[in-house]
Amino acid sequence: MFNNKYDVIVVGAGHAGSEAAAAAANMGSKTLLITMNLQNIAQMSCNPAMGGIAKGQIIREIDAIGGYSGIVTDNTAIQFKMLNKSKGPAMWSPRAQSDRMRFAECWRLMLEKTKNLDFYQDMVSGLLIKNNKVIGVKTSLGLQIFSKTVVLTNGTFLNGLIHIGEKQFGGGRAGEKPSTGITEELSFFGFKSGRMKTGTPPRVDGRSLDYKKMFPQSGDLNPGKFSYSNQTKPLKNQMDCYMTYTSKEVHSLLREGFNRSPMFNGSINSIGPRYCPSIEDKINRFSEKDKHQIFVEPEGWNTVEVYVNGFSTSLPEDIQYNALRRVKGFENVKFFRPGYAIEYDYFPPTQLKNTLETKPISGLFFAGQINGTTGYEEAAAQGLVAGINANQHVLSKEPLILRRNEAYIGVLIDDLITKGTEEPYRMFTSRAEYRTLLRQDNADIRLTELSFRLGLASKQRLDNVKIKNAQTASFVSFFKKTSIKPELINPILEKKNSSKIKQSTKLYKIFSRPNISLEDMLTLSSVKHYASSNNPKQEALEQTEVQIKYSGYIEKERLNAERLNNLENIKIPNSFSYSKVNSLSSEAVQKLEEIKPATLSQASRISGVSPNDISVLLVYMGR
Repeated sequence: MFNNKYDVIVVGAGHAGSEAAAAAANMGSKTLLITMNLQNIAQMSCNPAMGGIAKGQIIREIDAIGGYSGIVTDNTAIQFKMLNKSKGPAMWSPRAQSDRMRFAECWRLMLEKTKNLDFYQDMVSGLLIKNNKVIGVKTSLGLQIFSKTVVLTNGTFLNGLIHIGEKQFGGGRAGEKPSTGITEELSFFGFKSGRMKTGTPPRVDGRSLDYKKMFPQSGDLNPGKFSYSNQTKPLKNQMDCYMTYTSKEVHSLLREGFNRSPMFNGSINSIGPRYCPSIEDKINRFSEKDKHQIFVEPEGWNTVEVYVNGFSTSLPEDIQYNALRRVKGFENVKFFRPGYAIEYDYFPPTQLKNTLETKPISGLFFAGQINGTTGYEEAAAQGLVAGINANQHVLSKEPLILRRNEAYIGVLIDDLITKGTEEPYRMFTSRAEYRTLLRQDNADIRLTELSFRLGLASKQRLDNVKIKNAQTASFVSFFKKTSIKPELINPILEKKNSSKIKQSTKLYKIFSRPNISLEDMLTLSSVKHYASSNNPKQEALEQTEVQIKYSGYIEKERLNAERLNNLENIKIPNSFSYSKVNSLSSEAVQKLEEIKPATLSQASRISGVSPNDISVLLVYMGR
């Protein structure tokens, strides 16, 4: 069946596998994508959404490098929202609600149109390894398929075990069988493995819900999009999501099932995602809270299926049902399927190089949840890098290694391979010490040229970035050179409750004020004339505003980055008590006490310890 040797075999067709296969194939590698079910390519196993805090930045970066996730999301979105707009631009994060079925369909169709990419449906049960080098895979049907590299993206399928109350059954997702054989074989070759857990909430019938009792959550009035390409357009019509709350009564009903919960009866010993806890975990950990938010998310344009975000649970199905019926708007709820928890194997990512190639076996790459991460975006980013580097490995070319000051993807991979993880790793803006430099609005500026050199980004994409940069630089220069008289600007300043000027002042200084917007500046005849004469694109206008208004913050961050790089010589006594430092975050105290770093530099690289925590320690130590 397979007479030819592939350059790259990708195992698993989730978000990591799909991006890996697309990247390798688009770079010219003869690629085979093997999955247990071709109908579930890029399935959104959990919530039907892409992006969010820090995750939206990752999708923008994936798109800039040449991945498909941004394009697919744009083409299948039902709502778009830019989060954190009340904060500075480093925190702005795009998020899109997706049509689950269309999302998977769009991914499959794009992959089918990708040259150099073959597909095969089977379960990979082992690897072909010779002299500590991977040479192919073995399947459950007994086939041997040869390749120069292999990318494993097994998600939650490796020895997956699903829990619903006291019931247990093997599965990688509800209704799908687990993947077996790979963990045992890799362990034979010296790999360390562990177990992690994640969960999902019930899916319910939207026709049975009373949305009048909930709070509508609408998308942006003028929605944006993820992809920098011309292949997508912003949404014209959007669907509302909704929000409701649990209550004391709901919590009481859920507690009745705690003795039957695998979370509390010892059935589950592995660790779940800290920042996406189950409803029973939230009630147990935050017992002082009377209510918790529930986001009611439609699964698509035409389906009535609804995702109950915030109600992830592995409690018995009767407990889930009875408790959810006491939530406002859910009094007559009908279940499509109950929530469940799933345990699965992962391999501590400290066993990886910064290319995502494994240290013990040459040509073998890991990407996604197999590395201990959680989230579509984190998986897709790893898949993209692994696919690129598998191609580079085949061609003996320089690998793609993104630095922490170049991309959130660089932060993600560096965190994984340097710090490892004992709980499902999720990206946050706080994990990036250079987050003001790694904004969602400049991902194309940071990464498109790199992508073009790799052969992924088109010349048109690169030209678009050059135009954006040139238009931005020209507009910024205009503001720096052009002055404004008091009588022309003071009416605007007075209207915005901003201090009036007494003499001619550069427009740059006026625009730098926090309460003065681009819209305000465009009311000035000189600015209006420049804009109409030069016709800068909307992206250039936005970039101009960010670069002017936040130049001080950007410079401050650059200086902070230099300081953080000089922390290696600052020693921390082994007996140091972090609990005495009041301003440290609780997570930082926990991690620092556990790991006992020898230097502040080492402390700064521990997952969960933010740049702010390091600044606090510096002050505490009198530096």
